Amino acid sequence: MQRSTGTTNRREAKEYHDQLKAQLWRQAKLGEKRSYLWEEAVLRFLQETSHKRDHHGDRSRLRWLHPYLEGYPLESVSRELLDHIMHQKSGKAPGTINRYLATVRSILRKAHREWGWLDMVPAIRMRQEPKQRIRWITREEAAQLLAALPSHLADAAELTLNTGLRQSNVLSLTWRQVDMARHTAWIYADEAKAKKDLAVPLNANALAVIRRRLGTHPTHVISYAGKALKHVNAETWQKACQKADIRDFRWHDLRHTWASWHVQAGTGLQELMELGGWSSYQMVLRYAHLGSAHLHRAADNLSTIQLQSNVVAFVGQTKK
Repeated sequence: MQRSTGTTNRREAKEYHDQLKAQLWRQAKLGEKRSYLWEEAVLRFLQETSHKRDHHGDRSRLRWLHPYLEGYPLESVSRELLDHIMHQKSGKAPGTINRYLATVRSILRKAHREWGWLDMVPAIRMRQEPKQRIRWITREEAAQLLAALPSHLADAAELTLNTGLRQSNVLSLTWRQVDMARHTAWIYADEAKAKKDLAVPLNANALAVIRRRLGTHPTHVISYAGKALKHVNAETWQKACQKADIRDFRWHDLRHTWASWHVQAGTGLQELMELGGWSSYQMVLRYAHLGSAHLHRAADNLSTIQLQSNVVAFVGQTKK
């Protein structure tokens, strides 16, 4: 196996060669465990996880980490070193930093548990993330936003507001996944975040959007200028939000809005969990505070008991 010395200086290259030669001798003669480099682990990790949904994200994060960790033996990748590297991203959100740290941790755990390259994994300090916000808009604000968007994005947004589908699922939705006779769209397991098939009921508004899209593209429901879309243009989205006077609102907040409207309309949390394709009940509990109909019913139970006790007391007094 060939290795780069990481330097163009002949003296440094010679020193690296001698160190490597001595290391290989100790492994062969003394039975010392081989030391693996960070880039060797990265290469194997990417090969073994090419099926991951976020494989592209892993590659992007590892590309950024490469100049900082290239040439490091795996056992030298410590908590202190990672804290120093992550200081370079001190202006980023804690969630962003945690995704980099989680990728590194995944590699080190594989090296320890599966490959036998490491004797232990360092304790990596993850950043504390604020509780996930729930940002939603009113129906009036939604109407203003749809009016400010180009027609193809307005249709995509309206479809999300009526189905709760994520952006990727809306943009990748094909005609083969839509059964208008049964008022249902199908999201396949490999496209769903929960990794299971999802049947999405289409209400009257969602069906109206789909009918408007008929004939616009041979395979995809949402398209622009004859081409399917992979993502929503961020600049176009921001301009529409500004025009509608809606601040701090992301595309994913359309899904939050859909869920919030459902709870406010009286949809049960169990039903919402199934509609949204969430795998954890904890995820839908974020919206529980928006619906209080069941609490009003519980409160009324107490008032009924009080009324009954008053009647009993009154009847007892009249008998006396």
